[in-house]
Amino acid sequence: MGLFVPVSSKVMDAMPELRLVGVSRAGLENVNVAEATKRGILVFNVMGRNAHAVSDFTVGMMLAECRNIARAHHAIKTGNWRKTFVNSDSIPELGGKVIGLVGFGNIGSLVAKKLSGFEVTVLVYDPYANPEDIKAAGGEPAGLEELFSTSDFVSIHARLTDANKKMINAHLLGLMKPTAYFINTGRAGLVDQDALAAALQEKRIMGAALDVFTTEPIDPNSPFLTLDNVTLTTHLAGTTSDALNNSPFLLAADVARFLGGEKARYIVNPEVLEQADFKAWLQTLKA
Repeated sequence: MGLFVPVSSKVMDAMPELRLVGVSRAGLENVNVAEATKRGILVFNVMGRNAHAVSDFTVGMMLAECRNIARAHHAIKTGNWRKTFVNSDSIPELGGKVIGLVGFGNIGSLVAKKLSGFEVTVLVYDPYANPEDIKAAGGEPAGLEELFSTSDFVSIHARLTDANKKMINAHLLGLMKPTAYFINTGRAGLVDQDALAAALQEKRIMGAALDVFTTEPIDPNSPFLTLDNVTLTTHLAGTTSDALNNSPFLLAADVARFLGGEKARYIVNPEVLEQADFKAWLQTLKA
């Protein structure tokens, strides 16, 4: 069990008796889940361990970008008293704005909850979420094109899969209002980075705030580094002492729950439970 420890096919070869793998975060990029499933290895992760951390940060990024907080700070630190910005003619308040959330899991739903005090309208695109749950949380279900064309802020909280890579493409970005902001504290792979950079360079959208990148650390030749209408942070949205301290205990508790015969919350590949070899291994634990 660990946070970022790689569990590849080679690691599995070296540990022929391996039966459980635990990742104390939601992301599974460091685990070959398909190979683990084939070999009868049950994989656990921790969903929502940093949901409060990321949702807090997301709201902060919205404010930092549209109110020029980071740029003003940098100006003062470098000896300038800056008062003019790319969005000086249309600096918004959040009240009354439309916030579009792509993804409404643990993080997206908390973003909606935390924004409720700003008296915003929340649109949600999530084909896996129950529309009634979205409405109960104060949101309104919407199609992806409707969300992009209507929202003043679009914030990304979907899981990254092979099916949705670069789902946020030039077409969707082209639907955004010229005064709108794009926020990504989720996964860079969900977004066509070239299309986003072009939209910002050509000022077809007002700005963006990004905590995730295709290459980390960010490529020194990235076009985002040359832009004055984007706030960049070093993939730290989910990094709080609370989230880091709690997640190993959540993972260990779930594994203990499973081994004790109770239903686990965070099994990634439940099909392993039906494999004869795995069932036999479980029986040896009870013997």
